[in-house]
Amino acid sequence: MTNDFPEGADSKRRGRATLKDVAHRAGVSVPTVSRVIAGNYPVALSTKRRVEKALRELDYVANTHARALRGHGAGTVALVLQDVRGEAFAQFAHGIEEEASRRGRLCLLCVSGGDPDRELQAVHLMRQQGAEAVIVIGGVVDDEAYRRRMSEIARSLDQAGSRLVLCGRPPLGEGVPVTVVEYDNEGGAYAVTSRLLAAGHRRILLFGGDVAHTTSAQRFAGYRRALTDYGVPYEKDLVVKAAFDRGDAYLRMRERLAAARDFTSVFALTDVVAAGALRALTEAGLQVPGDVSLVGYDDVPPATDLRPLLTTVHVPYEDMGRTAVRLALDHRGDSGRVAGEGHVLLGTHVVVRDSVAPPPPAGTA
Repeated sequence: MTNDFPEGADSKRRGRATLKDVAHRAGVSVPTVSRVIAGNYPVALSTKRRVEKALRELDYVANTHARALRGHGAGTVALVLQDVRGEAFAQFAHGIEEEASRRGRLCLLCVSGGDPDRELQAVHLMRQQGAEAVIVIGGVVDDEAYRRRMSEIARSLDQAGSRLVLCGRPPLGEGVPVTVVEYDNEGGAYAVTSRLLAAGHRRILLFGGDVAHTTSAQRFAGYRRALTDYGVPYEKDLVVKAAFDRGDAYLRMRERLAAARDFTSVFALTDVVAAGALRALTEAGLQVPGDVSLVGYDDVPPATDLRPLLTTVHVPYEDMGRTAVRLALDHRGDSGRVAGEGHVLLGTHVVVRDSVAPPPPAGTA
């Protein structure tokens, strides 16, 4: 894109385009630009199109509401997540709200339903609302299209003086203005798989998720690494896909048991998946952990509601939320100075409960 601005008027150098910048680009007056944005005063069609073109090229945000908030009241922090019903998402959101409230900010919430287009629309809406930070959580397909889209979003938010924070997602690469808050997803999977291996299990069913998505892929990587370290060969037949949903997990486990019960333990990729698996195992007349050991991931209900209580991996979701807000708001001081890109990796650990025992003697399966 050609830059027609005189020296000193470059919007990127100032960090955010102004009405004057748009007027200069379109060759009109500032009041004309305001009329086009407001849409409440007649403007010639050709003029309107020139102004709209300039608005797009300069990535201008018409944001009087947000400016009023910044000048006279609380700022805002936005959260974009896939599903409000998940306990992990709820804990994460609670951490965000807690830290935002402590810092005098209000929270805005958008739900994407796992749809990349809805996620993009939500982020743009939050930008227009003047959110100081836009925090996105949830696994993704980490391909070139995703990285390109999120990199554009990060730069657009940065231009508007906001900050994109990715939680539970990988970084976007060098030079992208984004904050990343991760947890040791692979390490947790390695630790809980090792727990089963140390108990004597050699046929461990990896159950749930889809390795095309980052959350599942990292847990799958930890599972495979543990098998390798214990000298246990990987068998693809011991990997079963299932949605992160109790009902689907129940159905998939029923199908797997009907096909073959050739495993002595199950690593469910979430606690919710573990709950569905437990129901199917119990209905098949199998006892946990007497016949089949079972572990989960997340350490959220239903882990402590199941019987037996579930051995699982604790993920610090509330701390992730608090850290995301802290890093985003501390990224720029009053002077606008960038304090650092920000990339934090939080730890995970296994919570030992009652759902793991040594495998039954050979021939009793």
